[in-house]
Amino acid sequence: MTTAQGTAAPRRKAAARPAKWLSRGVIQVFLLLVGLIWLTPAAGLFLSSLRTEEANASSGWWTALTTPGQLSLDNYTSLLKDSGIVQAFWNTVLISVPTTLAVVAIAALAGYAFAWMDFPGRDWIFLVVVAMLVVPVQIGLLPVAKLFGALGLFGSIPGVVLFHTAYGLPFAIFLLRNYFAEIPKEMLEAARMDGGGEWRIFSQLVLPLGRPAIASLAIFQFLWVWNDMLVALLFADNESQPLTVALQSQMRQFGSNIGVLAPGAFLSLIVPLIVFFVFQRHFVQGIMAGSVK
Repeated sequence: MTTAQGTAAPRRKAAARPAKWLSRGVIQVFLLLVGLIWLTPAAGLFLSSLRTEEANASSGWWTALTTPGQLSLDNYTSLLKDSGIVQAFWNTVLISVPTTLAVVAIAALAGYAFAWMDFPGRDWIFLVVVAMLVVPVQIGLLPVAKLFGALGLFGSIPGVVLFHTAYGLPFAIFLLRNYFAEIPKEMLEAARMDGGGEWRIFSQLVLPLGRPAIASLAIFQFLWVWNDMLVALLFADNESQPLTVALQSQMRQFGSNIGVLAPGAFLSLIVPLIVFFVFQRHFVQGIMAGSVK
């Protein structure tokens, strides 16, 4: 019996390997199909941006797969010669990057303070911050517009940056505070016993441990600001409007001008995709760390 059982066990293991490989292959094929479906609109937009307006009007973008001779970079050449679109692109960069850096920096400092520092009214202030999460952006548009008009910030890039920063902070502080609070207390106490001050503990201990959450927050904040049109449509003028508003203006003025809209839309799309794929490792680490904790 012992010998029979001993020989049966390797057979079951050997039989389980093909099943494991098959299930893994099915999952990989499924994920590949999901990825292809997700990327299909981006691929269609890219091919449309390389075709002439007449070709896009007469046939679908998928015909370029069989007749690649219709593809050219003329649309992008014309787009880059459009000073308004180029300026709008750089305005988008000047809005998105400072906003993301400001939100991450302020939220990290506030999150550490709410998690590990004792000061009067800490819990009540944090409740107020959490309560701000339920306030819709639309409620603050008109009051903040009047305030920015009085301060001379209305219709400028700093005004758009300040608005995005203010409305991005409640969620950012809530996220980082909860993540920092999961750091073992003994680790911080040991650092204090070694003579570390609050700033040294924050910069050399908390920030490296919170890198996944900070990276995830930075990705979300950047994507949200880069793709925003509502706030910029109200607070930015013609000189400070981002790419989303510029493309919307092109659509309103010239209708279905696919020769301008397609390359402009793909230019607006490709930057968030690059940011996501570059930082996806940190993003996945933040998701996994949050699920474990």
